[in-house]
Amino acid sequence: MPDTELIKEINHTVGTLKFNRPERRNALSQNLLVDLHLTLKKWETENTVRVVVITGNSDKAFSAGYDIMAIPTEMTPEAAEILKTSNPLELALDSVKNFPYPVIAMINGYCFGAGLNLAMCCDIRIGADHIKAGMPPAKLGLVYHPEGLKQFIEVIGIARTREIFFTAHTYEGNQLREMGLVDHIVPMQTLSETTYRIADEIANNAPLSLRGMKKIINMLGKYPPMSSEDTAMAQNMITESFNSNDLKEGQTAFIEKRKPIFTGK
Repeated sequence: MPDTELIKEINHTVGTLKFNRPERRNALSQNLLVDLHLTLKKWETENTVRVVVITGNSDKAFSAGYDIMAIPTEMTPEAAEILKTSNPLELALDSVKNFPYPVIAMINGYCFGAGLNLAMCCDIRIGADHIKAGMPPAKLGLVYHPEGLKQFIEVIGIARTREIFFTAHTYEGNQLREMGLVDHIVPMQTLSETTYRIADEIANNAPLSLRGMKKIINMLGKYPPMSSEDTAMAQNMITESFNSNDLKEGQTAFIEKRKPIFTGK
């Protein structure tokens, strides 16, 4: 087990956050997500980091998704207080999307589920040519949460979001760029150089321009909010999927590496 699940580095005005759970393919634990949220809030308050790069601490995995098995046993009082009232995944995704300066996802490996969702909350996505990515909820018997679906729609549109979620297909290489899931595909050996060249180019621009334009772009990208009735209906469908036999079958089939047999119950 690593000493820290999230490595933080600052070089001049470029901050880097590295997921550091190699034994779990950098799956996103509650501790990691809260730490990510608190770090971005701290950097926002300090107002010295002009660009953030988020990546995995290996060339095998960016993130395998949300780790529902990682229940925290030790955490800071601040993190414990946050978890009483907030969903750590939603907190982290919102912190990435609404960080006042640009955020770049440097996708250096396996990128699925909530890991891909987090990448979609970044302003720019740069991937190595060997990476694989996808959204597997339909293969597991889950209904994905509305805010996550909206974040995909804002970036790649409704049609591509439908295909990605309905097929639960695994995309790789240039397919990822064609679907709009990444903006650039580069050889692994030049991934870091390309990413930090773009990061430095952004960081050298006027801070007020960066903050202002990111804020306005986020406002322009907003879809009308769901009504309270629609939100309640969506939550009921999510809860139904969590309590279904299909979810148990999807999880068992995944562990046994076989095709699931769903019954719709």
